Amino acid sequence: MPRQKNQLRIIGGEHGGRRLHFPDGRGLRPTADRVRETLFNWLQGEVHARSVLDLFAGSGALGMEALSRGAGHVVFVERARLAAQQLRQNLELLREQERAEVIQDDAQRWLARDTRRFDLVLLDPPFADDLLPEVCLELEQGVHLADRAWVYLEQDSAQPWPSLPENWQLHREGQAGQAAFRLMRRIG
Repeated sequence: MPRQKNQLRIIGGEHGGRRLHFPDGRGLRPTADRVRETLFNWLQGEVHARSVLDLFAGSGALGMEALSRGAGHVVFVERARLAAQQLRQNLELLREQERAEVIQDDAQRWLARDTRRFDLVLLDPPFADDLLPEVCLELEQGVHLADRAWVYLEQDSAQPWPSLPENWQLHREGQAGQAAFRLMRRIG
C-alpha cells in the first residue's frame, strides 16, 4: 500500500504498523521506513528503557519508533508549532504521554537551557540548514550525552560529512536515496 501524503508508518515494536499523520512544513520529511528499520536493527537491545532525545523531531518518526521499541522516555524538540501540536496528538493516539514530552522550541536554544542527559540522541535536522557540525559540538561540550551515548546523524547524501568530536566512534553508516546516515558511539 503506498504511503499517503503526510503519513508515516511505525515499523516495529509495540506500535508496529500504526500510521501517524504529520503537517506540511519547510524541510519536514520523515526518515524513510527502510532507514529507520536499519537504524533500529543496529540499535537492537540498546533502546529498551533508555532516555532518548529526538532533537529536530519534525514528524517524530525516529522518536515514535524509539517509543514503540521500548524507550523509557523520549523528548521531542520541534520548533514548528503545527508539527509540535501533531506530535502531541500522535502521542495521545498511541497513549504514550507518560513516556514522552514534546517541547516546542528551537533545538539549539533548548540545548543551551536544558540539562538532561540522554542515552540516544537522534539528529535529523532540515538538510538545507547545515546544522549538524554546530549541534554535534554543542552536544559534546554540554551535559546532554551519557558517557556511552549513541548519536544518530542524518544528512543530505550530496554533502560531505562534517568533522565530529574525536571521541565519537563510527559504529555503522549507510545511504538511501537523498539521505546519508551514521550511528556514532560516544566514548567517555
